Amino acid sequence: MTTQTETDELRVWVDQDLCTGDGLCVQYAPEVFELDVDGLAYVKDGSGELLMSPGSRVDVPAHLRLDVIDSAKECPGECIHVVRAQDDVEVVGPDVS
Repeated sequence: MTTQTETDELRVWVDQDLCTGDGLCVQYAPEVFELDVDGLAYVKDGSGELLMSPGSRVDVPAHLRLDVIDSAKECPGECIHVVRAQDDVEVVGPDVS
């Protein structure tokens, strides 16, 4: 059985105001997340460039979906937001109702 989050195009962003700098996201998906010199996590685009603007979103590569979802679920700061690209509805993260 395939779940919706396994087939939908997803995007992810980090709320640095809530980030605790634990780095679990980097352990789960180093291709998507990186800690900067300020000790906070940021997302990286497809070329590996760190996106420093608040609320910057990147597409989640299909082969990393589960790693990114796990990082959002395990994040102690609850600062990782995973949304469906088509309608911007959060599927994993602190704003899921």
